Amino acid sequence: MSEPLFNRIAVIGLGLIGGSFAAAARENGLANSIVAGSRSARTLEQGIALGVVDDGSQDLAEAVEGADLVFVSTPVSAMGKVLAALKPGLSRTAIVTDGGSVKGNVITAAREALGEHYSRFVPGHPIAGKEKSGVTAADATLYRDHRVILTPTDDTDPAATAKVRAIWTAMGAEVLQMSPDYHDQVLAETSHLPHLLAFSLVDTLARQGDSNEIFRYAAGGFRDFTRIASSDPVMWHDIFRENKAALLQALGLFSDGIDRFRDAVEKGDSDALMGIMTRANTARAHFMAMNGRTSYTRAQHSGDDTIMTDTSKANPTYLMSPGGKLNGRIRVPGDKSMSHRSIMLGSLADGVTEVEGFLEGEDALATLQAFRDMGVVIEGPNNGQVTIHGVGLNGLKAPTKPLYMGNSGTSMRLLTGLLAGQAFDVELTGDASLSKRPMERVAKPLRDMGAQIITGDEGRPPVRIRGGQSLKAIHYDLPMASAQVKSAVLLGGLYAEGETSVTEPAPTRDHTERMLGGFGYDVRRDGATSAVQGGGKLTACKLEVPADISSAAFFLVGASIAEGSEVTLPHVGINPTRTGVIDILKLMGADIRLENQRDAGGEPVADIVVKSAPLKGIEIPEELVPLAIDEFPAIFIAAACAEGDTVLRGAEELRVKESDRIQVMADGLAALGVDHEVFDDGIRITGGDFGGGEIQSHGDHRIAMSFAMASLRAKGPITIHDCANVATSFPGFAQLSAHAGLQLEEK
Repeated sequence: MSEPLFNRIAVIGLGLIGGSFAAAARENGLANSIVAGSRSARTLEQGIALGVVDDGSQDLAEAVEGADLVFVSTPVSAMGKVLAALKPGLSRTAIVTDGGSVKGNVITAAREALGEHYSRFVPGHPIAGKEKSGVTAADATLYRDHRVILTPTDDTDPAATAKVRAIWTAMGAEVLQMSPDYHDQVLAETSHLPHLLAFSLVDTLARQGDSNEIFRYAAGGFRDFTRIASSDPVMWHDIFRENKAALLQALGLFSDGIDRFRDAVEKGDSDALMGIMTRANTARAHFMAMNGRTSYTRAQHSGDDTIMTDTSKANPTYLMSPGGKLNGRIRVPGDKSMSHRSIMLGSLADGVTEVEGFLEGEDALATLQAFRDMGVVIEGPNNGQVTIHGVGLNGLKAPTKPLYMGNSGTSMRLLTGLLAGQAFDVELTGDASLSKRPMERVAKPLRDMGAQIITGDEGRPPVRIRGGQSLKAIHYDLPMASAQVKSAVLLGGLYAEGETSVTEPAPTRDHTERMLGGFGYDVRRDGATSAVQGGGKLTACKLEVPADISSAAFFLVGASIAEGSEVTLPHVGINPTRTGVIDILKLMGADIRLENQRDAGGEPVADIVVKSAPLKGIEIPEELVPLAIDEFPAIFIAAACAEGDTVLRGAEELRVKESDRIQVMADGLAALGVDHEVFDDGIRITGGDFGGGEIQSHGDHRIAMSFAMASLRAKGPITIHDCANVATSFPGFAQLSAHAGLQLEEK
């Protein structure tokens, strides 16, 4: 049995929070002894009788003698006096932490009360509770899968913070870390303000002359909204007073929102009402989805930068059993590239655009939310249907906060071009993965047009764009084939004086050019060059987004390599700038047919039928590389199952995707025992039998899904870690794949 984290823990304030801390420490073997300090002799007697603590004292200095960890769980308003009372009994190395829900005033009190011991004080706030209170309600599992926020200051000893983090983690809590001011702001907005509003609403109605009648006929919504008004008035009285500044700021923001709502109702402004409610509806849906997938997402906050990292619950692992085959009709999600662009151009169009087949993945939803944040009313998505109330090319409004792009490089790069010509300043941020990806390739040509764009360290996010710049048209020769850079320059060209043109060294996807034409905006295309004249107009239309060939690629490979497989993938986009994966697989010997070819909103689509077939290694033609750039992780799996060598060159672009896809795929192939050789711009893969192993996807959705398909030919089980971002492009992948025959368990 491992050594306890602490020898002696002292808990000051033996109510629900303190008692549960003591109970959890005992159940998890985190201390050799646990004592309590309380002004109430009866509380101490109950705690000892229940076995929550070993001993206790009403003298707080005596209670903490010999303790190497002191947890203070008293009302915030009493914290200063409590800390001063226990200070004489503290050992030189004792760590002190607390459970107060307001940090600013507690830290001020601790600095005054603890003196030279202040550096050993680690401010904290466990966000957990239950309807019952007191030590008799102590629950050793109270903090399991709940959040605990630590708010160390610049003076806090990092070693002390690490020890406090360790004990909360050992109790099963999800530990966050942020600045004290940010904590108080967040809690004011998400906890303190809702409680204040609930108290206020019930008080307002109770003061009415016929309040009994009002309450008698109150519906469930009233009961749900006002439930928290049943909370302890004394405790919330203290919180409202102690967090006064942050609460008043939150109340001011809410008051402004109420004024906007009142104004919209008074004027009968349907668009304004829909804008408020769709933003609110979507924000809550996103919150519920996030908390349905995970108990919380960890964050480290320092100043203005927030780094989000998924917890294990937010980050599923795929457990793949070897063998199996794929069969049936498989409808993959809508095309991600087109879903992004439908929101962007629909928002900038005049009139109402209706979209069918929109991909409800996190990447596309990040784009949708960004335009909502810029004042566009967007209804849906609902089963792939989205209605966009366009505001015209110059109708966007300044967002009140940075636009968060999540994991979506497409969103960030295309929006950089589109926002370069706006009248307002804007900042684009993303998750940890996106924050590592290069943005200068987009910023450079836009600066040549007159845009003012600042990128972060090494040309990475965040991207800050200064508004109010006059853009001038340029001609830009792309140094490497990139549809995102081409699209960003063309979108910037919509706001530039003159004709903006881009010439690409090799064909890339042309969804932007096609969709601009669908919205009535003239695009001149001459061989490898595309051009737009600034100052035009986009006209709303109806769009049908086909199924995404990048998502279909995993099943094209899976059905090809698994003997006895036959699948039909309906309504897949077969834009000639996207069909490189089909061409490459056919060169390898795959049995793929295109049936029922037709046009859908200017994009060619077909039903794709694929049957298992023996594959052979090939040298992949370089002209096909840009046409399959996103599908290469899946193609690498096909190569591992093919006879002979498959060689890829000219694909350095793969190194700056969501991960370094050449190296990450190579590492995964090595884990399975696949012979390969890595080049700067590609890889050689020798096909044959391979086993199972542990795969680190590095948060790259295409890596995870590709190795899931490898299990169809593996000789042993495959475990794929870090699969959360699969939801960015292919929500429901695990369930759909398992239904089709993949032996996948999501843990």
